[in-house]
Amino acid sequence: MSTASRFDKFLENIKVLPSQQVAALTSANAIARKLHSRYGDTPYSDDSRMIIGSYGKGTAVRPPRDIDVLYFMPYADYSRFDQYRGNGQSALLQEIKRLFQERYPKTKEIGGDGQVVVVDFSTGHTVEVLPGWRATGGGFLVPNTHNGGSWQHVDHNAEIKFVADSDIRSLGNTRNLIMMMKVWQTNCSVPIKSLVLEFRSTSFLSGWEYAKKSTTYYDWMVRDFFGELVGKTNSWHTIPGTNEKKHYGDAWLSKAQSAHGRAIKACEYEAAGKDLEAAYEWRKIFGSQYEF
Repeated sequence: MSTASRFDKFLENIKVLPSQQVAALTSANAIARKLHSRYGDTPYSDDSRMIIGSYGKGTAVRPPRDIDVLYFMPYADYSRFDQYRGNGQSALLQEIKRLFQERYPKTKEIGGDGQVVVVDFSTGHTVEVLPGWRATGGGFLVPNTHNGGSWQHVDHNAEIKFVADSDIRSLGNTRNLIMMMKVWQTNCSVPIKSLVLEFRSTSFLSGWEYAKKSTTYYDWMVRDFFGELVGKTNSWHTIPGTNEKKHYGDAWLSKAQSAHGRAIKACEYEAAGKDLEAAYEWRKIFGSQYEF
Protein backbone atom coordinates (compact mmCIF):
# COMPACT_ATOMS: atom_id res chain seq x y z
CA MET A 1 0.00 0.00 0.00
CA SER A 2 1.17 3.51 -0.75
CA THR A 3 1.64 6.27 1.82
CA ALA A 4 -1.58 7.93 0.69
CA SER A 5 -3.67 4.75 0.69
CA ARG A 6 -2.49 3.79 4.19
CA PHE A 7 -3.32 7.22 5.61
CA ASP A 8 -6.65 7.20 3.74
CA LYS A 9 -7.48 3.87 5.39
CA PHE A 10 -6.32 5.17 8.76
CA LEU A 11 -8.65 8.16 8.51
CA GLU A 12 -11.49 5.86 7.53
CA ASN A 13 -10.80 3.76 10.63
CA ILE A 14 -10.79 6.65 13.09
CA LYS A 15 -13.74 8.74 11.88
CA VAL A 16 -16.89 8.35 13.95
CA LEU A 17 -19.50 6.23 12.16
CA PRO A 18 -22.85 7.80 11.24
CA SER A 19 -24.61 5.41 13.63
CA GLN A 20 -22.30 6.53 16.45
CA GLN A 21 -22.99 10.18 15.64
CA VAL A 22 -26.74 9.53 15.76
CA ALA A 23 -26.43 7.68 19.09
CA ALA A 24 -24.35 10.46 20.62
CA LEU A 25 -26.72 13.17 19.42
CA THR A 26 -29.72 11.19 20.69
CA SER A 27 -28.17 11.03 24.15
CA ALA A 28 -27.31 14.74 24.09
CA ASN A 29 -30.85 15.66 23.05
CA ALA A 30 -32.35 13.48 25.77
CA ILE A 31 -30.26 15.33 28.33
CA ALA A 32 -31.20 18.73 26.88
CA ARG A 33 -34.89 17.86 26.91
CA LYS A 34 -34.68 16.78 30.54
CA LEU A 35 -33.08 20.10 31.42
CA HIS A 36 -35.75 21.92 29.44
CA SER A 37 -38.48 20.15 31.39
CA ARG A 38 -37.08 21.81 34.52
CA TYR A 39 -35.69 25.12 33.30
CA GLY A 40 -37.29 25.84 29.95
CA ASP A 41 -39.66 28.79 29.68
CA THR A 42 -40.43 28.31 25.95
CA PRO A 43 -41.26 25.22 23.83
CA TYR A 44 -38.20 22.99 23.36
CA SER A 45 -36.22 23.21 20.12
CA ASP A 46 -32.63 22.56 19.08
CA ASP A 47 -32.03 26.27 19.72
CA SER A 48 -32.32 25.43 23.42
CA ARG A 49 -28.93 23.75 23.25
CA MET A 50 -25.67 23.80 21.30
CA ILE A 51 -23.40 20.86 20.49
CA ILE A 52 -19.85 21.91 21.31
CA GLY A 53 -16.50 20.13 21.75
CA SER A 54 -15.29 17.60 19.20
CA TYR A 55 -18.73 16.82 17.78
CA GLY A 56 -19.41 20.51 17.30
CA LYS A 57 -16.05 21.01 15.59
CA GLY A 58 -16.22 17.88 13.46
CA THR A 59 -13.12 16.34 15.07
CA ALA A 60 -14.63 13.42 16.99
CA VAL A 61 -12.75 10.13 16.64
CA ARG A 62 -13.44 6.46 17.06
CA PRO A 63 -13.84 4.90 19.54
CA PRO A 64 -16.26 7.67 20.54
CA ARG A 65 -15.41 9.83 23.52
CA ASP A 66 -17.92 12.18 25.11
CA ILE A 67 -20.35 14.55 23.46
CA ASP A 68 -20.50 18.06 24.91
CA VAL A 69 -23.74 20.02 25.03
CA LEU A 70 -24.24 23.62 26.13
CA TYR A 71 -27.74 24.17 27.47
CA PHE A 72 -29.08 27.73 27.49
CA MET A 73 -30.57 28.56 30.88
CA PRO A 74 -33.23 31.24 31.57
CA TYR A 75 -31.79 34.51 32.85
CA ALA A 76 -33.82 34.23 36.06
CA ASP A 77 -31.70 31.26 37.07
CA TYR A 78 -28.51 33.26 36.55
CA SER A 79 -29.83 35.87 39.00
CA ARG A 80 -30.86 33.15 41.44
CA PHE A 81 -27.45 31.48 41.60
CA ASP A 82 -25.50 34.73 41.32
CA GLN A 83 -27.05 35.84 44.60
CA TYR A 84 -25.60 32.91 46.53
CA ARG A 85 -23.25 33.96 49.32
CA GLY A 86 -20.72 31.32 48.34
CA ASN A 87 -20.14 29.36 45.11
CA GLY A 88 -23.53 29.60 43.46
CA GLN A 89 -21.85 27.96 40.49
CA SER A 90 -21.36 24.74 42.46
CA ALA A 91 -24.94 24.94 43.71
CA LEU A 92 -26.13 25.18 40.09
CA LEU A 93 -24.23 22.07 39.03
CA GLN A 94 -25.39 20.16 42.09
CA GLU A 95 -29.01 21.05 41.33
CA ILE A 96 -28.60 19.81 37.76
CA LYS A 97 -26.87 16.69 39.05
CA ARG A 98 -29.85 15.88 41.29
CA LEU A 99 -32.20 16.37 38.35
CA PHE A 100 -30.34 13.78 36.29
CA GLN A 101 -30.12 11.33 39.18
CA GLU A 102 -33.92 11.26 39.26
CA ARG A 103 -34.21 10.59 35.52
CA TYR A 104 -31.15 8.40 34.94
CA PRO A 105 -30.66 6.34 38.14
CA LYS A 106 -28.85 3.56 36.27
CA THR A 107 -26.18 5.73 34.70
CA LYS A 108 -22.66 4.71 35.69
CA GLU A 109 -21.57 8.10 36.95
CA ILE A 110 -22.95 11.58 37.42
CA GLY A 111 -20.68 14.27 38.75
CA GLY A 112 -19.62 17.88 38.57
CA ASP A 113 -16.19 18.78 37.16
CA GLY A 114 -15.50 22.46 37.41
CA GLN A 115 -17.89 23.56 34.67
CA VAL A 116 -19.92 20.53 33.67
CA VAL A 117 -22.13 17.73 34.90
CA VAL A 118 -21.14 14.37 33.43
CA VAL A 119 -23.77 11.76 32.62
CA ASP A 120 -22.20 8.41 31.81
CA PHE A 121 -24.73 6.13 30.12
CA SER A 122 -24.49 2.36 30.39
CA THR A 123 -24.55 2.27 26.57
CA GLY A 124 -21.06 3.78 26.54
CA HIS A 125 -22.11 7.30 25.60
CA THR A 126 -20.97 10.04 27.94
CA VAL A 127 -22.62 13.45 27.83
CA GLU A 128 -20.89 16.44 29.38
CA VAL A 129 -23.51 19.08 30.15
CA LEU A 130 -22.52 22.72 30.40
CA PRO A 131 -25.23 25.14 31.57
CA GLY A 132 -24.81 28.69 30.34
CA TRP A 133 -26.30 31.98 29.21
CA ARG A 134 -25.82 34.02 26.06
CA ALA A 135 -23.64 37.01 26.90
CA THR A 136 -24.18 40.56 25.73
CA GLY A 137 -21.72 41.24 22.92
CA GLY A 138 -21.26 37.57 22.05
CA GLY A 139 -20.14 34.37 23.69
CA PHE A 140 -21.57 32.74 26.77
CA LEU A 141 -21.37 32.89 30.55
CA VAL A 142 -20.81 29.50 32.18
CA PRO A 143 -20.16 28.38 35.75
CA ASN A 144 -16.68 27.68 37.07
CA THR A 145 -16.70 26.14 40.54
CA HIS A 146 -12.96 26.51 41.20
CA ASN A 147 -11.48 29.05 43.63
CA GLY A 148 -14.75 29.86 45.31
CA GLY A 149 -16.79 30.01 42.10
CA SER A 150 -17.11 32.50 39.26
CA TRP A 151 -18.88 33.10 35.94
CA GLN A 152 -16.54 32.51 33.02
CA HIS A 153 -16.86 34.02 29.55
CA VAL A 154 -16.41 31.50 26.72
CA ASP A 155 -17.19 31.58 23.01
CA HIS A 156 -17.75 28.15 21.52
CA ASN A 157 -18.98 29.65 18.26
CA ALA A 158 -15.56 31.29 17.85
CA GLU A 159 -13.77 28.02 18.68
CA ILE A 160 -15.84 26.11 16.12
CA LYS A 161 -15.26 28.79 13.48
CA PHE A 162 -11.52 28.82 14.24
CA VAL A 163 -11.24 25.13 13.30
CA ALA A 164 -13.71 25.34 10.40
CA ASP A 165 -11.94 28.29 8.76
CA SER A 166 -8.58 26.53 9.00
CA ASP A 167 -10.10 23.37 7.54
CA ILE A 168 -11.39 25.33 4.56
CA ARG A 169 -8.00 26.98 3.99
CA SER A 170 -6.18 23.64 4.21
CA LEU A 171 -8.69 21.78 2.00
CA GLY A 172 -9.75 19.46 4.82
CA ASN A 173 -6.35 18.76 6.33
CA THR A 174 -6.95 20.59 9.62
CA ARG A 175 -9.66 18.28 10.93
CA ASN A 176 -7.74 15.24 9.68
CA LEU A 177 -4.59 16.32 11.51
CA ILE A 178 -6.50 17.03 14.73
CA MET A 179 -8.19 13.63 14.58
CA MET A 180 -4.90 11.83 14.01
CA MET A 181 -3.32 13.66 16.93
CA LYS A 182 -6.23 12.69 19.18
CA VAL A 183 -5.58 9.05 18.29
CA TRP A 184 -1.91 9.53 19.21
CA GLN A 185 -3.02 11.19 22.45
CA THR A 186 -5.10 8.13 23.37
CA ASN A 187 -2.82 5.40 22.02
CA CYS A 188 0.29 6.73 23.76
CA SER A 189 -1.49 8.08 26.88
CA VAL A 190 -0.19 11.57 26.19
CA PRO A 191 -1.01 14.10 28.95
CA ILE A 192 -1.90 16.91 26.54
CA LYS A 193 -5.26 18.66 26.21
CA SER A 194 -7.28 18.22 23.04
CA LEU A 195 -7.67 21.99 22.89
CA VAL A 196 -3.89 22.32 22.67
CA LEU A 197 -3.80 19.84 19.78
CA GLU A 198 -6.47 21.90 18.00
CA PHE A 199 -4.54 25.15 18.47
CA ARG A 200 -1.24 23.65 17.41
CA SER A 201 -2.78 21.94 14.34
CA THR A 202 -4.39 25.13 13.05
CA SER A 203 -1.26 27.19 13.77
CA PHE A 204 1.03 24.62 12.16
CA LEU A 205 -0.99 24.37 8.96
CA SER A 206 -1.23 28.15 8.66
CA GLY A 207 2.49 28.23 7.89
CA TRP A 208 3.27 24.76 6.49
CA GLU A 209 4.11 24.94 2.78
CA TYR A 210 2.24 21.72 1.94
CA ALA A 211 -0.90 22.56 3.93
CA LYS A 212 -3.20 22.08 0.91
CA LYS A 213 -1.64 18.87 -0.37
CA SER A 214 -3.26 15.43 -0.43
CA THR A 215 -2.68 12.46 1.88
CA THR A 216 0.43 11.68 -0.16
CA TYR A 217 2.10 14.31 2.03
CA TYR A 218 0.68 13.09 5.34
CA ASP A 219 3.89 11.37 6.39
CA TRP A 220 5.68 14.72 6.17
CA MET A 221 2.72 16.50 7.78
CA VAL A 222 2.82 14.27 10.87
CA ARG A 223 6.61 14.44 11.08
CA ASP A 224 6.74 18.22 10.78
CA PHE A 225 3.82 18.73 13.16
CA PHE A 226 5.59 16.79 15.89
CA GLY A 227 8.80 18.68 15.17
CA GLU A 228 7.03 22.00 15.70
CA LEU A 229 5.10 20.73 18.73
CA VAL A 230 8.33 19.78 20.50
CA GLY A 231 9.43 23.40 20.26
CA LYS A 232 6.22 24.72 21.83
CA THR A 233 6.62 23.48 25.40
CA ASN A 234 5.30 25.92 27.99
CA SER A 235 3.93 28.17 25.25
CA TRP A 236 0.39 29.50 25.21
CA HIS A 237 -2.44 30.41 22.88
CA THR A 238 -5.37 32.81 23.26
CA ILE A 239 -8.67 30.92 23.24
CA PRO A 240 -10.76 32.19 20.29
CA GLY A 241 -13.38 34.76 21.21
CA THR A 242 -11.90 35.44 24.65
CA ASN A 243 -8.86 36.96 26.33
CA GLU A 244 -8.11 33.72 28.15
CA LYS A 245 -4.68 32.18 27.65
CA LYS A 246 -4.32 28.41 27.29
CA HIS A 247 -0.91 27.25 28.49
CA TYR A 248 0.52 24.08 26.98
CA GLY A 249 2.75 22.88 29.80
CA ASP A 250 5.45 20.30 29.16
CA ALA A 251 4.22 17.02 30.68
CA TRP A 252 3.76 15.68 27.15
CA LEU A 253 7.22 16.63 25.84
CA SER A 254 8.97 13.26 26.08
CA LYS A 255 6.14 11.50 24.26
CA ALA A 256 6.11 14.15 21.54
CA GLN A 257 9.87 13.76 21.13
CA SER A 258 9.46 9.99 20.87
CA ALA A 259 6.69 10.37 18.27
CA HIS A 260 8.81 12.83 16.30
CA GLY A 261 11.72 10.41 16.22
CA ARG A 262 9.50 7.58 15.04
CA ALA A 263 7.90 9.81 12.38
CA ILE A 264 11.35 10.76 11.07
CA LYS A 265 12.25 7.09 10.79
CA ALA A 266 8.91 6.29 9.14
CA CYS A 267 9.44 9.02 6.54
CA GLU A 268 12.87 7.60 5.74
CA TYR A 269 11.30 4.18 5.20
CA GLU A 270 8.59 5.74 3.02
CA ALA A 271 11.22 7.41 0.84
CA ALA A 272 13.08 4.11 0.51
CA GLY A 273 9.95 2.25 -0.53
CA LYS A 274 9.96 0.13 2.64
CA ASP A 275 6.22 0.23 3.19
CA LEU A 276 6.00 -2.41 5.93
CA GLU A 277 8.79 -0.87 7.97
CA ALA A 278 7.16 2.57 7.61
CA ALA A 279 3.76 1.26 8.62
CA TYR A 280 5.29 -0.41 11.66
CA GLU A 281 6.67 2.93 12.87
CA TRP A 282 3.36 4.73 12.25
CA ARG A 283 1.63 1.98 14.21
CA LYS A 284 3.86 2.75 17.21
CA ILE A 285 2.44 6.27 17.13
CA PHE A 286 -1.18 5.61 16.22
CA GLY A 287 -1.88 2.05 17.30
CA SER A 288 -3.83 -0.73 15.61
CA GLN A 289 -6.18 1.62 13.74
CA TYR A 290 -3.24 2.32 11.43
CA GLU A 291 -3.17 -0.78 9.24
CA PHE A 292 -0.24 -2.44 7.50
